[in-house]
Amino acid sequence: MMKRARQDAMVENAAPQTSQENKKQKTCFYGSAFSESDPHGSIDWGSLPHHVILRIFQCLPLVDRARASSVCRRWNEVFHIPDLWRRFEFELNQPATSYLKSTHPDLIQQIIKRHADHLQYVSFKVDSSTESAEAACNILSQLVNCSIKTLGLISTAKPSFMNVSKAHFASALTVVFVNSKSLSSIKIDDTPVDDPSLKVLVANNSDTLKLLKMSSCPHVSPAGVLCVADQCHGLKELALNYYILSDELLLALSSEKHVDLEHLRIDVVSENPGQVEFHTIKKQSWDAFVKHSPKVNIVMYFFLYEDEFDAFFREETPVTHLYFGRAVSKAMLGRIGLNCPRLIELVVCANGLQPLDDELIQIAQRCKNLTAMGLGECEVTCRGFIEFVKVCGGRLTQLSIMEEVLIPDNDYSLDRLHLEVSKHLGRMWFPDMMPTWMQFDAKVTKTLQVKCGIYT
Repeated sequence: MMKRARQDAMVENAAPQTSQENKKQKTCFYGSAFSESDPHGSIDWGSLPHHVILRIFQCLPLVDRARASSVCRRWNEVFHIPDLWRRFEFELNQPATSYLKSTHPDLIQQIIKRHADHLQYVSFKVDSSTESAEAACNILSQLVNCSIKTLGLISTAKPSFMNVSKAHFASALTVVFVNSKSLSSIKIDDTPVDDPSLKVLVANNSDTLKLLKMSSCPHVSPAGVLCVADQCHGLKELALNYYILSDELLLALSSEKHVDLEHLRIDVVSENPGQVEFHTIKKQSWDAFVKHSPKVNIVMYFFLYEDEFDAFFREETPVTHLYFGRAVSKAMLGRIGLNCPRLIELVVCANGLQPLDDELIQIAQRCKNLTAMGLGECEVTCRGFIEFVKVCGGRLTQLSIMEEVLIPDNDYSLDRLHLEVSKHLGRMWFPDMMPTWMQFDAKVTKTLQVKCGIYT
């Protein structure tokens, strides 16, 4: 009670502040007016310095940023500062095929008129409709005053860009290739890009191009990619389909004038079994390539049927990351153990009903760099799996195995298995559990890829 009385007396004796004193109290570091008792309600947002408003705008989603620009003239000026338009993603969707909202047409026109020359990191994300892909091409065609460094064309579902006429697509892409002059990264997977377009790219951006991703581009020939490799000596990352890969291309990437390649991704795809005859890359070409770029990551994604693997891994192949999206035979896995000494990551989504003990143990023994493994619809005995982990030891940092893969034997139950595996790994480990309502489908496939670190 005495404490409360003293507090009341202090309040009664406190002299009331004048309006001038109150105004001084509200002055903040930025020159805005804050009240210590009410810091939110007394902010003079219009008096914030440009760099503070710019920072606020950078944290806002695009829609909120556009709305904020209408608060006052000063905020509208900040809205158009070039730094806000270096990076932009155009989203183009049709209501009939996508639930996602598109970038507003008025904003697109404003960008083209006022900020085309500010754009540096640009991507187009479209749904499966041809209309969205054509809209993206129309925008590209208008970027005549641009200085783009990174360009990405992303289809959230097929067919999208592949339904656009080749002439329309090539014309739109050429506008950017000719006017940018400083492109360093291009991602144009699943598009109708062709060899003449690549020649335009090389003619205008050969000194700056470092990354080129163009898997599933049926109009590109080995000659087109070879043109890129021959003249873009700074190229560090390349992604393409296997049918484009050739001995000549690897040798071009191995020339003295070419920088070390850091990442080569190869998609080996077959839609109709028996219709494609896969060629073999010579060991001498692989050797020259790795000698020139000793630290290169070579990632191969296989989507073949079991009888289509004959051309692969008959000789030593310097692949570092392997992913098999369809069933692969025991014989193929045996060849991997014999001929892939640089292997770092291996994901096998399906094999069959034959235990893979010997093949896995051989891979562990001969692939000294193996650090990640994922197994889906396969079979391995508990004893064989423990032996595999024992050989790999602590270097096996990623291990994703479905419980259904493991076959208990007389020596090891599933309960004892996790203790043995944990001991050899040097950390606690359990097999992955598959929910009873989920069959082994694309979701599980992606889980394996993510856990083993090769999903891109």
